[in-house]
Amino acid sequence: MYRFHSRVAAMWGEEDAAQIVEFAVALPLLVVFVVGIFDFSTAFTFKQRLTNMARDAAHVAATDPSNDVLQGTPEPISVVDVYQIADNYLLVNQVNDCGLSTAAAPVNSGLTWTFTANGNGCPSPGITIVVNRGYYFPVTGAALPANCQSQSPGTKAAVVATCVSIQYPYPWKFGRAASLLGFSDTLPAQITATGVAMNED
Repeated sequence: MYRFHSRVAAMWGEEDAAQIVEFAVALPLLVVFVVGIFDFSTAFTFKQRLTNMARDAAHVAATDPSNDVLQGTPEPISVVDVYQIADNYLLVNQVNDCGLSTAAAPVNSGLTWTFTANGNGCPSPGITIVVNRGYYFPVTGAALPANCQSQSPGTKAAVVATCVSIQYPYPWKFGRAASLLGFSDTLPAQITATGVAMNED
């Protein structure tokens, strides 16, 4: 009888050890899956928010009179509107504005203005907002621009619009978790969102 009990105890001991080994092997994979699901869903939700912000800002700027870009002022009202909408949207949603509220004047290049801010503890390269008040694209076959660069319409009719592009730094956690399994792929440092609205005047 004693031998029977010792054999059963030995069998249970081996199964417990095997379960511990299996758990130790599966734990890093489980951590990567959980972190990945959380990180990518957060990034997707954040991109949707940025896209809504870019669309709203583009729509407001497109409804402003376009002659303000020709008045020789360094910052047309329509461009300032985009800047204020973006900053207020970030602050209302309790997202770090990267010091956008105290950023320097935008850099102007033709009908395109670029705001850059990298403060308030924001990871590099910070936030960049591009406003193109003279964005043109073909009526058919146009792709959504990543950086508001006008697209050549070629022989097609062109539409003049306002394009707003926002690039915001996103600190991925998935990369560190994936390194537990030996992966070393780098994810993009910024999430980019773009909105386009046809000028109304």
